[in-house]
Amino acid sequence: MTVDTTHPRSIPSADWVTIPDLYADPYPIYRRLRAEAPIHWVPAVNRYLVIGYEACHTIELDQERFTADETNSLMKRSMGHSMLRKDDPEHDVERKAYGGVLRPKAIKQEWNQVFERSFATYLERLREAGPGADLVTEFAAPFAAENLRVIMGFENATQEDVQRWSQTLIDGTGNYADDPDVWAAAERSSREVDVAIDEMLPILRDRPNGSLLSALGASGMPLESLRANFKMTIGGGLNEPRDAIATTTWALLSHPTQLASVLADGRWSEAFEESIRWVAPISMYPREATRDTELCGLHIPRGARLGVAVGAANRDPEVFVDAESYDIDRPRKPHLAFGGGNHFCAGAWVARASVVNVALPGLFRELPGLRLDPDRPAVCGGWVFRGVTSLPVLWD
Repeated sequence: MTVDTTHPRSIPSADWVTIPDLYADPYPIYRRLRAEAPIHWVPAVNRYLVIGYEACHTIELDQERFTADETNSLMKRSMGHSMLRKDDPEHDVERKAYGGVLRPKAIKQEWNQVFERSFATYLERLREAGPGADLVTEFAAPFAAENLRVIMGFENATQEDVQRWSQTLIDGTGNYADDPDVWAAAERSSREVDVAIDEMLPILRDRPNGSLLSALGASGMPLESLRANFKMTIGGGLNEPRDAIATTTWALLSHPTQLASVLADGRWSEAFEESIRWVAPISMYPREATRDTELCGLHIPRGARLGVAVGAANRDPEVFVDAESYDIDRPRKPHLAFGGGNHFCAGAWVARASVVNVALPGLFRELPGLRLDPDRPAVCGGWVFRGVTSLPVLWD
């Protein structure tokens, strides 16, 4: 590793890091980087990669020095200018427009029954596919997509539409390789979402309901902001619960002693929280330095583009003992998988309710002898968004 002398105060430069290697498995890269410094200039992604827990947490809580409104943001290009790329007070206004739609009271009154209905539908789909089926394709992805479709108010779309929109839009958000095909797919989905929103808004004004689109349509939020926030929600609102289901199932089936403890004592919440620490579904997001500043003893120049790698921070050995391992018995310390500060994930309660209370206990209850397929190992991928992309499973 060399030192980049074009950046003051000797922030290390990791010119050996490549995007394909990050996608395949970023954790060995993070370990190598961490041994030298908590922040590195990474030319392949054209930004400073922040990998230390302390540094990431500091950035999350300090929007005065580190703005979410990044210049030339990939998320803005893919999804529009959502509240995730805004600071307070603008961010706070749009966040409050979401009202109580995603909060525990609404989950209890309206959405839990949706989760149970979706679970029954896609459990049957998984059973019909038979032992050896891919848990991600046949259950986790459609389950998360159908829940999101109903909560958002897309009566004019299918869960397959929501899956396609989500994947192509987040692919655009993570398109650090500037692949034109990725941009084309994201743009097609963006137009489709706009059409679906425009169709539903007048319907929901005439007969309002508890959906997110109904709430935002009545909030007075400008249409372009509404569209951008909806696309942002489609992205994170699907991939977080989908990947949490797959990662937690994979982790428990790979650690039978821990699985036995979860089954005996109903420790689904601990299994879930540990899995999203271990493999954070949203593993990196951008910030931009608003001024020359110092972070963890290193100089950050004004305008610096930062990649806040919470996937790396969640495995920082200074915070988490034996951080590379999955361990539901580890001492509880706050992970950063849902972000923090003013940008703490608005969908965290939905993810926890649908995954912890419904999907995980239901899968292990209804599929006796659930186990990994020894002939077809799980496949993982990603570094901006990371998860289990294929999980073949067997059951009795």
